[in-house]
Amino acid sequence: MRLLIAEDEAYMAKLLSSGFAEEGYTTDVVDRGAQALVVAASMEYDAAVLDVGLPDMDGFEICVRLRRSGWQVPVLMLTARDSVTDRIRGLDAGADDYLGKPFSFAELCARVRALTRRAGVRRDVTVELRAGELRLDPLCRRVWAGTSEVYLSAKEFVLLELLMRYPDQVLTRSRILDHVWGFRYPVTSNVVDQYVRYLRHKLGADLIETVRGVGYRLRVVAR
Repeated sequence: MRLLIAEDEAYMAKLLSSGFAEEGYTTDVVDRGAQALVVAASMEYDAAVLDVGLPDMDGFEICVRLRRSGWQVPVLMLTARDSVTDRIRGLDAGADDYLGKPFSFAELCARVRALTRRAGVRRDVTVELRAGELRLDPLCRRVWAGTSEVYLSAKEFVLLELLMRYPDQVLTRSRILDHVWGFRYPVTSNVVDQYVRYLRHKLGADLIETVRGVGYRLRVVAR
């Protein structure tokens, strides 16, 4: 799933991004309210984590503007101001939940999961994907090649899941970057090529085909 995070403290933003990435989320991190509004209007998200204390526009105002525009994505407000008045203000602004700093990251993840469940965000995660002898279970986050289980990192798993959802279709590098790593990566980044090499090493060199000058395709061999 994909999260929008609005947080201007660089250290906190890095912690949130890396923490959610370890949980298998794709995150887009912005440090200004105006940027959050632009990104929210141009990308599809499953949930948003908004810090109240942004320099140009507080999280309350961001949430109000998003709701007025018809944005229905679950929103969690994150702030050091944890008074009852502020919690009420956040909920009145259209937020779905409110978490005060300092907080446990495990609790934050649990709250985000709860928000997406209540919103019905499933994206067919219970459907097992198959490609030849390869099987992937999105819900349990497990992969098998034949009868052998293959252990993948969070990003390797998300990349393989994307390829398996579009078998025998060419996916461009920019599309893969956008889906797996988010908009913060430049299109010229070689991170896609690097992770394709990782998957080939674990799953077989012939599984993922390079379409020169375009991107990659998961080859499905009929048996």
